[in-house]
Amino acid sequence: ISFSRARMNLDQFCHSLISMCCSKGMDFGEPLLPIQTAHPGQIEKSLRNIHAQSTAKLASMGLTGKGLQLLIIILPDVSGSYGKIKRICETELGIVSQCCQPRQAQKNNVQYLENVSLKINVKVGGRNTVLVNFLERRTPRVSDMPTIIFGADVTHSQPGDDSSPSIAAVVASMDWPEITMYRGLVSAQAHKEEIIQDLYKKHGDVHSGMIRELLIAFRRSTKLKPGRIIFYRDGVSEGQFNQVLLYEMDAIRKACNSLEEGYLPPVTFVVVQKRHHTRLFPVDHGNRSLTDRSGNILPGTVVDTHICHPTEFDFYLCSHAGIQGTSRPTHYHVLYDENNFTADDLQMLTNSLCYTYARCTRSVSVVPPAYYAHLAAFRARYYIEGETSESESTGGRATTRERSMEVRPLPEIKSNVKDVMFYC
Repeated sequence: ISFSRARMNLDQFCHSLISMCCSKGMDFGEPLLPIQTAHPGQIEKSLRNIHAQSTAKLASMGLTGKGLQLLIIILPDVSGSYGKIKRICETELGIVSQCCQPRQAQKNNVQYLENVSLKINVKVGGRNTVLVNFLERRTPRVSDMPTIIFGADVTHSQPGDDSSPSIAAVVASMDWPEITMYRGLVSAQAHKEEIIQDLYKKHGDVHSGMIRELLIAFRRSTKLKPGRIIFYRDGVSEGQFNQVLLYEMDAIRKACNSLEEGYLPPVTFVVVQKRHHTRLFPVDHGNRSLTDRSGNILPGTVVDTHICHPTEFDFYLCSHAGIQGTSRPTHYHVLYDENNFTADDLQMLTNSLCYTYARCTRSVSVVPPAYYAHLAAFRARYYIEGETSESESTGGRATTRERSMEVRPLPEIKSNVKDVMFYC
């Protein structure tokens, strides 16, 4: 469906996109519904109509209970509708959607179509890249037993906003030994709260929480019970290391134990930091074999001596190739390690994972589970922004404080959307 008023050949754009997806190995059938155009002022009505039409058509084909796999949306020419579209599709209708910019749809650029096809593949449950070492089970401490890799992040509201909730996101790998597909969960918590509150909860005899839900999903998806846990935690400053470690490790322990008495898989807890002022440079800048095209250090450079902590387990890893400016290495600080990783093994694992990021064909600068958690938290911000902005302008200062105390839960993401990497 197109909400754009610009003149473009929609048939040609759809044909080019489908051809690109097919050339990458995807299996595209005939579209369920014909291509439609709609007025940008009637987004909600149009999406509900599409949902009703697709449900009815699938039911007439004898596929009752099935839903649309993917809806390709060309956004309106004026920006600002993306969040509303995602909120309606993912929390109200249960539609996985791929949005495209009208400017790009007009151009039919091959590079753009390739990038969109990468996102489409993971949104319908596919894999873009798998590491050979994972497939051949040659990765120390990961290939020997079923391992689940978590990524977690908390995003806060913009400076000056003293009432919006902070949003926590946790993702976890759902396949082993490949480790490429991640299921994401999100939750709202008190304003500027850095510790993730919903990792584990207990009300009376009822256990719940994000870790527990993801462990159950891993078991359902792989038919295996995780024997190791690796937890990459983004967005923690050095002053909060102890606080976060104590609370979140305790939550992981309780979540595991709630599933089965005495079930305590060994955990490695790693904090990922991108915001620091350390930069690495080649010793001999004139030697082109020591730099990449942009003059930066080569991807895969790791430093774990001299400039690191004298007694603790931490390292700087520059896993990406610089494009512009000076590359910023990512600082990984291992706060807790029951899996007894050697420095080399954890560095190799982290660097290898950086090549499995679904949205591009290059290595990225931050380990993908942490990156995906950031994307999921960012997506969930769209779910509440529409609701809170109208109500907040009326209340005074006292009500703002009160509102930050009681956090409204996020709208529930539909289960068929949660099953795929919808946040990509």
